[in-house]
Amino acid sequence: MAAGAGDGDQRWLVECLTATLDTARDVRAFAEESLRQASLLPALVYVATAAAALSRRSRGRREGVSGGLTRPVDATAPFVASASRCCRHPVHQQHFIKQHWQEDEENFMPPVVSASEKVVIRQLLLTSLDDSHGKIRTAIGMAVAAIGQQDWPEDWPELLPYLLKLISDQSNGCGVRGALRCLALLSDDLDDTCIPKLVPELFPSLYSIISSPHKETVSLISSMLDPLMERFSAILNSPVQSHNPDDWNMQMETFVSSFKVYQLSMIQASENVDSVGYDSDGSERSLESFGIQLFELWISIVGNSRLAKVIAGNIKELAYYTIAYQQITEEQLQNWSRDANQYVADEDDVTYSCRVSGSLLLEEIVTAYDEYGIESVLEASQMRFHESRELKKAGSTDWWRLHEASFFALGSLSEQLCEAQDSGYNVRDLLEQMVTDTVGTEVHQYPFLHARAFSILSKFSSVISKEICEQYLCSAAHAIASDVPPPVKVGACRALAQLLPESNQSLNVPNIMGILSSLVDLLGKASDETLHLVLETLQSAIKSCGEQSTLIEPVISPIILDVWAQHIADPFISIDAVEVLENAPTTVVKAIFDTCFTSIIQIVLESDDHGEMQNATECLAAFISGGRQELLLWGGGQGRTLKMLLDAASRLLDPVLESSVSLFVGSYILQLIVHLPSHLSPHFPELIAAIVRRMQSSSITGLKSSLVVIVARLVHLSAPNVDQFINLLLAIPAQGYNNSLAYIMSEWSQLQSEIQGAYQIKVTTTALALLISTRHPELSRIEVQGHIIKTSAGITTRSKARVAPDHWTKIPLPTKDSDWEEIQNGDSSIPHDMIYSASVPSNAKPSVEHLNAMAKVFDEVKLSDFLTNIFVKLWESDRPLFEYLCQALTDSQRTAVDKVLRK
Repeated sequence: MAAGAGDGDQRWLVECLTATLDTARDVRAFAEESLRQASLLPALVYVATAAAALSRRSRGRREGVSGGLTRPVDATAPFVASASRCCRHPVHQQHFIKQHWQEDEENFMPPVVSASEKVVIRQLLLTSLDDSHGKIRTAIGMAVAAIGQQDWPEDWPELLPYLLKLISDQSNGCGVRGALRCLALLSDDLDDTCIPKLVPELFPSLYSIISSPHKETVSLISSMLDPLMERFSAILNSPVQSHNPDDWNMQMETFVSSFKVYQLSMIQASENVDSVGYDSDGSERSLESFGIQLFELWISIVGNSRLAKVIAGNIKELAYYTIAYQQITEEQLQNWSRDANQYVADEDDVTYSCRVSGSLLLEEIVTAYDEYGIESVLEASQMRFHESRELKKAGSTDWWRLHEASFFALGSLSEQLCEAQDSGYNVRDLLEQMVTDTVGTEVHQYPFLHARAFSILSKFSSVISKEICEQYLCSAAHAIASDVPPPVKVGACRALAQLLPESNQSLNVPNIMGILSSLVDLLGKASDETLHLVLETLQSAIKSCGEQSTLIEPVISPIILDVWAQHIADPFISIDAVEVLENAPTTVVKAIFDTCFTSIIQIVLESDDHGEMQNATECLAAFISGGRQELLLWGGGQGRTLKMLLDAASRLLDPVLESSVSLFVGSYILQLIVHLPSHLSPHFPELIAAIVRRMQSSSITGLKSSLVVIVARLVHLSAPNVDQFINLLLAIPAQGYNNSLAYIMSEWSQLQSEIQGAYQIKVTTTALALLISTRHPELSRIEVQGHIIKTSAGITTRSKARVAPDHWTKIPLPTKDSDWEEIQNGDSSIPHDMIYSASVPSNAKPSVEHLNAMAKVFDEVKLSDFLTNIFVKLWESDRPLFEYLCQALTDSQRTAVDKVLRK
């Protein structure tokens, strides 16, 4: 009876799966809903029936028996097709496991699979790993891996032994492939306790797979290396066929031998290669993808300290061939010639290509081999450059590719090479020779070479002589105004963006108006990626010419406003436009203020669009930064502008809004505090209450951290009366806490390590020190999260985390703020006037650049010195309190404190 019911379930399942392939939409929908409803039944009925049906149908097809069905050969067709669809969408395939396997998982939906059902399901899945259909094997392997991530090793210890047994059975090819696929999916969860047990059993089986049967080895890795390498050499010796992807997997591992194929097929396109294909797992199969995999292999080898020593003698050759792989391919040439936006996007977004992978390998070489790595890259670049010159003399039309690739390779290491020049390496001569050679070539014939030369100037302006930089500055100014190919204008914009702020002002004066006019013209024609670049260049031009840009204000302002309005929902483009505004003279800022300030305020007060709100917030911050105190007089009636600014702050801090909408409110309020402190101070209680409500409703760490910085600035503004600020916090309520002080300090102590930026770190750290120095009794009553209590050793798997979740100690707040281990080891400096009330120079604009500059003003004053002074005074004036604070410190922290006190 039970058997009959089981067969009925299997028949129903096959019929449902068949129906999911029906051409009628309503039939498909009904079948899919039926399957979904079935998944809500006890798991054993659904999953075990599926596995049994899968196993029986597949084996019946392999053995040529019907298994009780009237169509033995075709019975698996719907199951295979559905499994294929499932394999192409692995998220759908694993929904059942994610939703029903563990009750404490985030996506759990009842019912939960019982322990007894799990045992049967796991066994059925393992016995189906040898299915004859590759996509079904992959689907089952993914299910096994998903369960393994939850249950292995604690609840499923037999998983690895079964997979190893399946791999070692060479008579079952499908089983070997299924087990290997499953093991690959599980590999990320293997730790150092599993590997030593796994290697002795796995490697002999792997060797048997790639070689003929031989006597089993006894020792571990060392005795297997020789036969493995001999076998690899035999496989790799035969030539690679570009038209046969199946021949690439092993043979393409040879970096040098594969380059000839890559050069003919991809760079020169003189050999036809089959179009890009995909394997059964959906991975791309093409020469480009195999080249990238080769680079990933070499990056791993060079990055391994032991292996790096083995290949040290071949690093120069490796760099030499890497540059050859970085040549522009014919496909890239065609795509970039048609679309300048694509060229900019591929340059800026680090696309998936051999050019980018080659740069990553060169960076790894320099990191791993230091000076020898620098020498290797420079020597390889010089050799390739000279080869390009020889090819040019020989009449080759592709000579420029090697020249451009050498430029590209050096440009990807610009930071390291600039430092090398300062350390005595002669980087300048090679660069200047390459740049000078480019000048004599025809720009329309070799646009990408000229574009790269401009880009090199922008990256190495500190290395290349001033005369050559000024020559290229004039060439760039001419290029953006001339009829040259778009890639050349892209390179010219990059050069101008870098060179204009560094160039001689007397050189800029005659040319700047022409440059501004040309950039404004380009701005009207630019789109997508090129728009970012033109806005960045326009920003540099405005910064370099100062008040002269007022002469072109009637032209600049309307276009900037138009760009900002058209792309207000695009945070990247509109932020670029705002940065142009930040660097504009006050007259330009006022002209734009008169035109759109009220509209921007209206957006903040009424819009719910994330992009619009974020960009409008940034724009308001730029207005305050550019207009400062004068801004309050631009709006007409007394107090009208200030009221609008405060209304905007109130809306942005509204806890009902989604966190991402308020993402930039911290930078906006910072501008208000820095430039309008006296006008803002009467509203501090309301501001703090709003900040607390916004922090409590937010789940975004970045937003909460930015608001902590605002609180820290308020601490500094309150000095020397920090006690009064603490009392203010005590008077403001906070949901779930005794007061706002308790909440803010609890969050602050956890978020301090997440705060980024030199200025922000120094402001928050010193503000904490100022709070502690008050010795306010309420601070010692606040307990915050201390140190993690380790409950287990090794890698924490999900199953371990469920059994023994992490716990934290609770310590007094001042103890948390007294952790000296990181401070003592750092060399951070603190501005002399960290209190920094309202004394900002009239020309200072607290953008990111300004904040970083503020953090470097007084490098001779150490952050550790500032904090040492605070704690030494506390130790001398109130020893009992100091000893109390040190009670919860670890031994290493106590040692650090003792060292500080003994100074």
